[in-house]
Amino acid sequence: MAKKEIPSDESQRLDKWLWAARFYKTRSLAVEAVNGGKVHLNKNRVKPSRTIKPDDILTISKPPYQHIITVLALNKQRRPAPEAQQLYIESDESIAKREKLYQEIKNQPLGFRHEKGRPNKRNRRHIIKFTRKS
Repeated sequence: MAKKEIPSDESQRLDKWLWAARFYKTRSLAVEAVNGGKVHLNKNRVKPSRTIKPDDILTISKPPYQHIITVLALNKQRRPAPEAQQLYIESDESIAKREKLYQEIKNQPLGFRHEKGRPNKRNRRHIIKFTRKS
């Protein structure tokens, strides 16, 4: 039994689509995310070379957020952001979850303040106190 061939204009590599849809800045970052299990196609873990087609459902984890999207179109080239947003539609529950999580993170008090450079004496004491095994 031969595999059903999908015409090349109706399918595209997953890593290329993620790059074209502007979820990742470079294709190598998209490949790294797919290999790391951050992207699932129809709830299955896949490889970067997997072909996708319209109506496929992608779950993209970019901690702390998760996007559940449906592929609407394919684009071989990386286009401006407004055009890239027309390649997919995000589910309403995914948007609601991200908004809720954003508000929770925003309302949390700031803990240890991250400063550039080496920690000063006070910050070192906090780090030692935090990492010391009791």
